[in-house]
Amino acid sequence: MKRRNRSPGTRRGKTSREARAGAGTSGVVAALDLGSNSFHMIVAQMMDGRLHVLDRLQEMVRLGGGLDAHGRLGSAARARALACLARFGQRLRGFGHGSVRAVGTNTLRRMHRSGVFLAAAERALGHPIEIIAGREEARLIYQGMAHSWPDDGNPRLVVDVGGGSTEIIIGQGFDAITMESLYMGCVSMTDAYLGDGVITERTMSRAETAARLELNPVQSQFRRGWETAIGTSGTIRSVRSVLRAHGWTDGTITPAALRRLRAALIAARHVDRLRLPGLGADRAPVFAGGVAILTAVHESLGIRRMQVAEGALREGLLYELAGRLRHEDVRERTVAMLARRFHVDADQAARVGRTAGEEFAQVAHTWGLSGDDERLLSWAARLHEIGLAVAHSQYHKHGAYLAEKSDLPGFSWQTQQQLAAIIRGHRRKFPVDVFDALPAQNRSAASYLCVLLRLAVLLHRPRTGNVPKGLKLRAEKRSLQVKFARGWLRQHPLTAADLEQESAWLRAAGINLEFG
Repeated sequence: MKRRNRSPGTRRGKTSREARAGAGTSGVVAALDLGSNSFHMIVAQMMDGRLHVLDRLQEMVRLGGGLDAHGRLGSAARARALACLARFGQRLRGFGHGSVRAVGTNTLRRMHRSGVFLAAAERALGHPIEIIAGREEARLIYQGMAHSWPDDGNPRLVVDVGGGSTEIIIGQGFDAITMESLYMGCVSMTDAYLGDGVITERTMSRAETAARLELNPVQSQFRRGWETAIGTSGTIRSVRSVLRAHGWTDGTITPAALRRLRAALIAARHVDRLRLPGLGADRAPVFAGGVAILTAVHESLGIRRMQVAEGALREGLLYELAGRLRHEDVRERTVAMLARRFHVDADQAARVGRTAGEEFAQVAHTWGLSGDDERLLSWAARLHEIGLAVAHSQYHKHGAYLAEKSDLPGFSWQTQQQLAAIIRGHRRKFPVDVFDALPAQNRSAASYLCVLLRLAVLLHRPRTGNVPKGLKLRAEKRSLQVKFARGWLRQHPLTAADLEQESAWLRAAGINLEFG
């Protein structure tokens, strides 16, 4: 028997039942926001349907300031980040699988070879780290705000000025309706226009103009359709604190109060001379850049009064994580929505999914597959034919493109890439290069899942519920044996021919398939 070359990153994992049993049994969960300016962690416990915060940790890491023009991370910023994650990791020791969710935002999205840093970061933290897209970040920010702010039933505009990006959302109740993530934040704006620390009328005007230009394409979209404006996260909370300390506000942020704050910044003339009551020393170096963005947001979107909520990305992560532990996973709704949008044959998808699940149960232990992998296989089975909405020819490639490029609420960048790879590889030649492009820790599992999906699709080529009873799979690390009932293949010559072709395709990719 020919053995295939083992993909790097093969790992043992928990089955879905084990994962659910070990995840958050005490109701304690943790969320980490690895932002461009600071890293935050919240530990909370679910009690009576509400999250009660047990612990908070925050460190100014300024990861975004450590990127050069080519997206390469400097050694000093890397060391700060890993040291911080090691400290956070100590607090998380003993947390079970699925009870911690850590996400990276703008800086990790822009970082060159982010996978290398992520591997070291996950070792330091002791838990997986996801990279989320800008609109997914916006959706989670809105969720965090919605759980911490009274709902008056009216549509709301939510603004979050982060270190590397600014998110703008219009939503109502718990639903984010319109979302944008703009490539500007307090760190990036400060570096571009106030990097030498000098604050003048000219430097502030240049920063504000740059922010208005960034806002211009979405200005008309967000100027109307809302009743209340709400700000979230560190920059906006710091602005409120300074305005309050000076008596310039009653707790809300107004254009007049921002003008007074802007004048105070210019009067200080340099970051090192900022002595504003209410402004923390760790926030001061990037504060002027954040004020410039917030000023432009108020002017461009016509905001006359902005209130400030405590909940944002971290709280959104916590509530969504708690929902997953209660089997309320937004990703399930996303997959169902995508299947409806592209008119997937639901009966065929269900048939393929059931067979793929039965296959998974027989090989999961040997191949070291986890409950997360089982869910990924189920989603891939439900979506493997979405490309047919584009064209039958090479529909697996069309489907992979749709899965990779669509906004998929609840999905991290890594999971979306794996889903696209499995859909891309579910028929015809096995695309080794597509799987080689995945992060090393995901490569092996994604390849195995693709093999299982390919087999399930092949067995359901007639698009009926008739599948061989007593199908037996025996896996080795580099091969798969498939056993049918005696005489079944002789009675199904088309399936036998398909399996011969499948064996050849997998053999060319270094995967050994035997059947009989």
